[in-house]
Amino acid sequence: MPVTDDQVAALRAYLSDDMDRYRQLFAGLDREAARSGYATLLAAAFFEAVDRRFAEDGTTADVIEFVADVRTRSQALGEVIDPHAAERLIGAALTDEDIDDLDAKAKGRLFAVLLAGLIADEQLSKDGLDEFLAEARKLADEWLG
Repeated sequence: MPVTDDQVAALRAYLSDDMDRYRQLFAGLDREAARSGYATLLAAAFFEAVDRRFAEDGTTADVIEFVADVRTRSQALGEVIDPHAAERLIGAALTDEDIDDLDAKAKGRLFAVLLAGLIADEQLSKDGLDEFLAEARKLADEWLG
């Protein structure tokens, strides 16, 4: 089943920091479809954002610095982000490292918070965010195949 417009709209609201709209849209998603489509869209967006930020000339030090920076953006983020797991997740997006030992729920949370940090740092325009989400959706649809 391909990614739906509602799933993209929910992720757009999340990445735009419109949390009330995000909660409303996410609550309206079909639970079964959200488990596959939305989760795949979130992962694809994360991979796309990591690729944009680190693939060309990012170093391990850049990844460590980014994770540390995101953790300092709020006390809650500092408490919720395991730096080692976050660094491994970013590394896996770049190298296909096996991260099956990481808890699926923890990976989902890390995808979301790290993606939000990556997108915030890019300071995308509305059109830029739409283009980014279109690329992520295309990748997610390929993965859902």
